[in-house]
Amino acid sequence: MKYVYTLLAILCSIGSKVMAQPVSAYTNFQNQFMVWDNGIDRKIESLLPVRYDIGRVAIPYLDNTRNFKIYSKGGVQLINQGFTSDFKVTDNLVAYRNNNALFVWENGTTTRLSNYMSTYAVGDSVVLFFDNVRSLYKAYYGGNIVEIESFLGGGNTLDIDTSVVNDGLSIADGQLPSVKVSDNIAAFVNYANRFKVFYKGELNELETYTVTSFDVGRNVVPYVDANRNFKVFYKGEVTELESFTPTSYKAGDNLVAYVSNDGYFKIFYNGETNTVGYFNPDYKVGDNVVAYRDASGYFKVFYKGKIYTLDAYYPQSYKVAYNSLAYVNTANVLRVFTEGDIFDVTSASVAEWRLDYDVIQYRFGQNMYKVFYKGKTF
Repeated sequence: MKYVYTLLAILCSIGSKVMAQPVSAYTNFQNQFMVWDNGIDRKIESLLPVRYDIGRVAIPYLDNTRNFKIYSKGGVQLINQGFTSDFKVTDNLVAYRNNNALFVWENGTTTRLSNYMSTYAVGDSVVLFFDNVRSLYKAYYGGNIVEIESFLGGGNTLDIDTSVVNDGLSIADGQLPSVKVSDNIAAFVNYANRFKVFYKGELNELETYTVTSFDVGRNVVPYVDANRNFKVFYKGEVTELESFTPTSYKAGDNLVAYVSNDGYFKIFYNGETNTVGYFNPDYKVGDNVVAYRDASGYFKVFYKGKIYTLDAYYPQSYKVAYNSLAYVNTANVLRVFTEGDIFDVTSASVAEWRLDYDVIQYRFGQNMYKVFYKGKTF
């Protein structure tokens, strides 16, 4: 098959939003690599890829001969032939390594970040990495590369903490002991124990003493300071939420869900704190969704300021992403909550299913796939 590799570039200024279309990918019964793009199925490879991942605007993959390619907006772009050793995709970015060189793809344009780097972390619009050439921690945002920190012990590696809450940081001279990157923000503790946030291309120092723990989400960084006060950095401002350390907390998009020291389940959303009730729930945060079991055992969702009841029981497993939540209920029905609506996708027995942002993909038998998106089956 003859492929046409198309470079799809979108010129945009810093701070502009990418209008993403929903995508998913699968292998059909002929073992062809297919992309579902906003209701349209496209065959992009005749042979199985070695590896692929799904973002919100792009699907990066290594084809059958390990050529690195990126599908976006109806076309496939050949990035390189056989050099890429690793890649990560988020909402808007694809970061990838060619040996020790680091690159980022954004809106069809590739930028070289470092010729020799040791490690990196990527959010939907920011990449944080250690450049071994100059022994500097740097960040990429909006097409620009910004120097973050420099250290005498430049040979030390970056300890990227991907846990939800890191209790008790181990500070070591000459390295960042803990850093978290999510969406449009990065937070870290430097060698002098100062707590800093890189947000919208600017560096903000929040605390001059070591914080106990922190998490990151879009526009938000909740943390416990040296005096055990629970604070939140939200859209450039720091606010104290509680004077005592919470039992647990997790960050999402413009929100923080937490259980306070006195036993109340609360959700900080869009600058305001909502008290849900006096109970210690099982809960999960994914982007705009907070799913939890209430005091009566009901399965509920907090979404953009409102609470929705999904079921009279709390499922053992479910998935949350972006504006959606999906699970199989006791009647063996694949159910999805998305943007405030609840849909029963199918009552048939499915071999497997996945949630790609707001897109549900499910499989019958060996390679029969269907896609469900905003109330429609494709």
